[in-house]
Amino acid sequence: MTALVLDAGFFITIERRDRESAALLKVARERSWSLRTNGAVLAEVWRGGTNHQAPLAALLHAVSVVPVDDELAKEAGTLIRDARTGTAIDATLVAIAAKGDRVVTSDPHDIGVLVAACGRAVTVVAC
Repeated sequence: MTALVLDAGFFITIERRDRESAALLKVARERSWSLRTNGAVLAEVWRGGTNHQAPLAALLHAVSVVPVDDELAKEAGTLIRDARTGTAIDATLVAIAAKGDRVVTSDPHDIGVLVAACGRAVTVVAC
């Protein structure tokens, strides 16, 4: 099964009610793709209020939020080593992407370097 793995930039486009991002979510729903992110990404975008973050809060009901535990952290650290670049949050995002998934990001270059290092067939989609 394919998943959309969502970075902070994608969530920001949803808050801004971006039509292209909404269309991508519609495609995901029609094709039964799951939505995934991790706790570190959520920390980047969540500011504690469903009042001003209503679109984000609504989307989160459909998103699986993977915890950043020691296993995921170690895999991310190894990705940073292998890629010789990257941030911890970007690396944890790539680490939760499985073969066939699509990482939706506002930073396709940096994510692309990490994806190349991960050795899995993961597609990078710019938002």
